[in-house]
Amino acid sequence: MPVLNLGVSLQPRWPIDDGAAALRAARHAESLGFDHVAVGNRLLDSGSGLDTDPFVLLSAVAGVTTRLRLLTSVLVAPYYPALLLANQAATLDVVSGGRLILGVGTGWNPDEFGAVGVNVRERGARTDDHLEAATILWTRRPADFDGPFTTLRAARLGVPPLTPGGPPVWVGGRSDAALRRVLRFGAGWYGTGADAEEVTGVRRRLSELAADTDRAGRLTLASAAFLTPPGIPAVVTSPGRPLGGAAPTAASVVDDLGRLADAGLAACTLWLPVAAGHVEPAMEWIAAELMPQLR
Repeated sequence: MPVLNLGVSLQPRWPIDDGAAALRAARHAESLGFDHVAVGNRLLDSGSGLDTDPFVLLSAVAGVTTRLRLLTSVLVAPYYPALLLANQAATLDVVSGGRLILGVGTGWNPDEFGAVGVNVRERGARTDDHLEAATILWTRRPADFDGPFTTLRAARLGVPPLTPGGPPVWVGGRSDAALRRVLRFGAGWYGTGADAEEVTGVRRRLSELAADTDRAGRLTLASAAFLTPPGIPAVVTSPGRPLGGAAPTAASVVDDLGRLADAGLAACTLWLPVAAGHVEPAMEWIAAELMPQLR
């Protein structure tokens, strides 16, 4: 089986009166050998977790860990003006020692778009504009850029990134427009609940769309997946088919993960629909029952 790196999402509804709970979970994830932790980007209460700011929470995680990679899963790029996006990502890249992976998407929530004053119909164009401008800010000093939503004149980003060229960008989405965005700006593609058939299809379509097939072959394929370990109750419904099926066992989960790895998936973020108090036991089960069979 090809190597498949496992991460864990820090999305449970952490108790407000214990703000360090998510940080303890991140430290525990690092000690157990997880590859990364991930934080999503909701501005309004989604009802499915504590909707923290990804840059803020991952900066705190960076301060209590040393190896763990930090994934925004995913940052809604149209919410962030290009200069702000470039500066915040570069800052986290620097303070984490180059551990940031910038997972980005176009978003979908009309209520949030309205609240931040961005036209939801412009989300794709804004994503392209912001990513292109951010890439230029990370790679050129001074930077000039003329886009539909961003204009830069001899701009020098306040915080140059530590990672040459800026943090790796994983682009979410399944449409051809999203996959073209992967090829244009991304170091990888990031799915949600992808099965082996979808991963195979994405890999094939990226090659078909790419002017440079070698570049398509170098892209990282990653996805979030849903898992409720045996004996640990779910407190919310998984938004997609759970790994291992409705009654997962270590064997059935490993079988699903093996199929994903064989299809080309290199990293999998495990989204755990469990209460905050069960996150660490769930991670311990994953480390004991799954990780040894994925190496």
